[in-house]
Amino acid sequence: MGSNTVMDQVWPRTATWAEGELRLGGLGVRHLAAEFGTPLYVLDEDDFRARCAAWPAAFPGGDIHYGGKAFLAPAVVGWLRELGLSLDVCSGGELAVARRGGMPAERVVFHGNNKSVAEIRAAVRWGIGCVVLDSFQEVERVADVARASGVRQAVMIRVKPGVDADTHASWATGGENTKFGLSMASGEAAEAVRRVLAEPSLELVGLHSHIGSQIFDLGSFATAAHRMVGFLREVERENGVTIGKLDLGGGLGVPYLPGEKAAPTPAELAEVLRAAVPADVRIALEPGRSVVGPTTVALYEVGTVKGRYLSVDGGMSDNPRPATYGAAYTAVLASRTSEAAARNFTIVGKHCETGDILVDGVDLPGDVRPGDLIAIPCSGAYQRSAASNYNLLPRPPVVAVRDGVARTIVRRETEEDLLRLYV
Repeated sequence: MGSNTVMDQVWPRTATWAEGELRLGGLGVRHLAAEFGTPLYVLDEDDFRARCAAWPAAFPGGDIHYGGKAFLAPAVVGWLRELGLSLDVCSGGELAVARRGGMPAERVVFHGNNKSVAEIRAAVRWGIGCVVLDSFQEVERVADVARASGVRQAVMIRVKPGVDADTHASWATGGENTKFGLSMASGEAAEAVRRVLAEPSLELVGLHSHIGSQIFDLGSFATAAHRMVGFLREVERENGVTIGKLDLGGGLGVPYLPGEKAAPTPAELAEVLRAAVPADVRIALEPGRSVVGPTTVALYEVGTVKGRYLSVDGGMSDNPRPATYGAAYTAVLASRTSEAAARNFTIVGKHCETGDILVDGVDLPGDVRPGDLIAIPCSGAYQRSAASNYNLLPRPPVVAVRDGVARTIVRRETEEDLLRLYV
């Protein structure tokens, strides 16, 4: 990298290369590492806000629920609230963060294939905007809780549209062989509609589907939308009701490697869905990875160089995706420039696993040494949110940068935090 390098699409929008180091939000990584330590997640707030704003601009009159499972913190909830987006959560913990961040209850949708009665009760009593029903048992559970709480709870039914999206098997959620939702083909979904309509404590406000994650083929979204529109019309005719809303989930892919296919834009998805969904049906969408993924850079310090292995001070505890899915990332030497000839390195973590690999082969300057900083882009989604304490490593912080100012939005865990759990 040189001082005039144009950053690739995998980097946040404010990323630049200046004065011999990577800069994010106007701040150099050497300064950030010195102030906040490593490993460190650096989130470009301007990039996050811009990506959020692109969704309601592409879907005027629609509902945009940020997929909180990708990454969530009270500060993020505040940004979403300010920008007019809603939020989807899928656990009691995410619900608690939504409340801490000040999201109005009516702008929160509650997902999950096995919500506990306690979670449902907390959501309903808070006044949550909508609960997505994932089974016949949840129809009964939510109806019982709503009745006991003296409210009529808005719900959607999650439907399997029978679409096998072209993505990793663990991320495909719209086919028949998935734990999520009720089958359109078998008649389960239609029966769920009938059961909800028979419950006075439930109000059916829409149908929901989600075909998976990290999807680049917009044709899969079009196929799912066509099937969901057809199903919606069938159940409206059968039951003499107007539902009028389809939540078509999220799942837009993002590139993780330089030169990969560009991510589909919200505007491109909108063009596809407008052709598939009639104007009288309100569209809801749940972008997560496509919003937060490219906004964040993971920063590590090199500790050991051993042949082709470059060991850093984090690993599979703060990014389980390569070990779990074989997810591919790139990396750069971020704290200095070098004229040394490139060598191919495998960036590994400090955990007691041979599979503790963050980047499986990347060209870096051959003189990389302990103390150097390594930056891995596109680290915003399903990393800090899926982080663990394997080998009892405290989880890293998340720092938001904007206009030359950095602030912690998730603090670094400490050993004292870990010890508090022991009794």
